[in-house]
Amino acid sequence: MKRVISLFYFALFFISFSCFSQVDSDIFSKFESKFYLIDGYNINVEVKGTGKPIFFLPGGPGNSHDYMQANFGQYYTTNTVVFFDFLGRGKSDNAKDTKEYSVENDVALIEKLRIILKFDKISLVGHSYGTVPAQAYAIQHPDQVDKLLLISGFHSGAMWQANCDSYNRYAKTHFPEKWQQVDSLRALGYVSSQEPLKSLYGSIPTKYVYYHNTAIVGNAPKEPYRNWADDVYATIIGKDGDFDVSGSMINQDYRQQLKNISAKTLIVAGRYDGVSTPEFNLQYKTFMPQADFVMFEQSGHNPYLEEPEKFYALFDAFFGIN
Repeated sequence: MKRVISLFYFALFFISFSCFSQVDSDIFSKFESKFYLIDGYNINVEVKGTGKPIFFLPGGPGNSHDYMQANFGQYYTTNTVVFFDFLGRGKSDNAKDTKEYSVENDVALIEKLRIILKFDKISLVGHSYGTVPAQAYAIQHPDQVDKLLLISGFHSGAMWQANCDSYNRYAKTHFPEKWQQVDSLRALGYVSSQEPLKSLYGSIPTKYVYYHNTAIVGNAPKEPYRNWADDVYATIIGKDGDFDVSGSMINQDYRQQLKNISAKTLIVAGRYDGVSTPEFNLQYKTFMPQADFVMFEQSGHNPYLEEPEKFYALFDAFFGIN
């Protein structure tokens, strides 16, 4: 979910909890980019380790792979870890036509990479938007998925819309001065991907929406990198995506199919998440009763940062890491 415009990107996504011993603050230097030509585009892929493969799918849509690598790259010591940038994100090429940015194409890219890297089965770890192609892939390719971990995710476009509505109620209630300006611009026909509404909306403080603990210290790559792609977000979620979800996201609805996923699944949510709220995350217990569900009681949207000891112990147990 956006609330995620680039003004807040470093504060919201590209941070890792460097004081936790499992996380390697120098992890980026241990990976190298390799570019694969897929459908005419160079796609950045960074693979390291041996053992069962795990694909890590970042949020956004618009994020590059870096923040997932910052927090999960250390698992190259036990598994083959795969980080990559979807089309139009990170170090991967831009699409010639923005219409090529879609959930469906992101799902297709996962399968193409699985084949190129010659893996039989893969596990998927998705965070935020990354849970969307992860679920779609598990539904479409059940024989290729070993395990599925969904962190602060979305089971449908309807859930994404409901969470936008929830955030906007919060913003209107807590920042009525700014919201009056938002209403004025919307009355003039501005949408959330358009200036000046984009910057105004992005200036609304979000610290208690994404985080319960707002004192987390960050870690990001030293080399320059594209951390966020506005055009990808606007295409997949919609030009007015902070208010009216459209794009290919609105057509996603896995609720009736989740019960058929046979891969071992763990679903993680944060009690104070204002992006993927507990109200809707708890619905997974109904739609996917075969999955394990864990609520992190002291976390927002990023439980691996706010409760790292508990999170990584759970992660290790789920993937059978000693």
